[in-house]
Amino acid sequence: MNRKYLVAAALTIWAAAPLSAQTVRAGIDAWQRADYGGAVAIWRPLAEKGDADAEFNLGQAYRLGRGVPTNLSAAKTWFERAANQGHIDAETTLGLLLFQNGDQAEGLKWLKKAAAKGEPRALLVYGTALVNGDSVAQDPVLGYAYVSRAAAQGLQPARQTLAQLDQLLPIADRKRGTQMSRDLAKEAPAAHSAEPTPARAAIAKTRPQAPAKAAPKAAAAAEPAAKAPPKKAPAAAASGNWRIQLGAFSQRSNAEALYRKVSGKAALDGRKPFYVAAGAVTRLQVGPFESKAAALFACNGVGIPCFPVPAK
Repeated sequence: MNRKYLVAAALTIWAAAPLSAQTVRAGIDAWQRADYGGAVAIWRPLAEKGDADAEFNLGQAYRLGRGVPTNLSAAKTWFERAANQGHIDAETTLGLLLFQNGDQAEGLKWLKKAAAKGEPRALLVYGTALVNGDSVAQDPVLGYAYVSRAAAQGLQPARQTLAQLDQLLPIADRKRGTQMSRDLAKEAPAAHSAEPTPARAAIAKTRPQAPAKAAPKAAAAAEPAAKAPPKKAPAAAASGNWRIQLGAFSQRSNAEALYRKVSGKAALDGRKPFYVAAGAVTRLQVGPFESKAAALFACNGVGIPCFPVPAK
C-alpha cells in the first residue's frame, strides 16, 4: 500500500476516536476556547464512567448554562456524584448551591466536609454558620477558627468577616479560636490550592460576596459645597413573607451599625430592618421580600454574606 494512504488511514482512525477516549484536559481546552458544547461532549462520557473531575465540570456547565441549558437539578446531580467521591470543589459548590437555595442543613453538611480539607470558601460559610448558630449548634470559638483559616489563605471576604468578629467576640474566645485554627491546620490534609489543577476546568466558582466597602468620608469643611443631587422618590413599601439575614450579634448596637452600613443599597429599597432576639444574640434581618428567589437576589446585591429566611 502506498505510504500516503497509510498516513491518511492513520489520520482517519485518529479523527474517529470516540470522545470517551479523550481526556478531561481536552474538555478544559475546549472550554477555554469558548467551545462549551465541545467541552460538554468530551466530559459527558467521562462523567458517565465515574470520572469525578468530569462530573464536577459537567455540573458547572449545567449550573452556568454553557454548552447545555441551565439546569440546577442536573447540576446538583453531577455535583453529588463527584462529591460522593470526595471531590473538594464539588463538595464546596454543592454545599453553596444548596445553602443559597434554602436547604441550609444539607448544604452545611457538604461545606463541613470541604472545610475539614481546608477549602477557604467552605471554611468561611461554615464558620459563619457556627458563629451564628444557623442550622448547626452554635460554637463561636470554632467558627472563629474556621474563618481565621479562610482568612489566612487570602480569601478577602473571610478577612473582612474576621475583622467583624474581632469586634464582637471576647478576647479570650478569639485567642482560643486562633490556637484552634493552628491546630486544625496541622491536622488537615494538604492545603487546598486556589488554582485549578490540570484535571479541573477553569470554570467560575460560586464565591461568597465580598463585604461592602466603607462609605467615603465627608469632604473637608473648607471645600466648597457641592450641589446636592436631586432626591429620589421613596420606594414603595414592599410586602412578602421572606427576609434576608445578614448576621447575628452579641450586642444589638452592632446589628444596628451594620444595617446603617448597608441600608443605602438599592437592593434594600423599600425594606426595613428587623432585630430578632435569639438567646444571647440579636439577628439582623431585612425585608420583606415577596419570594425566596427575590430575597436571594437581594443578597447578591447587598455585598456581604447573607441568606434568605422565612419571616416569622
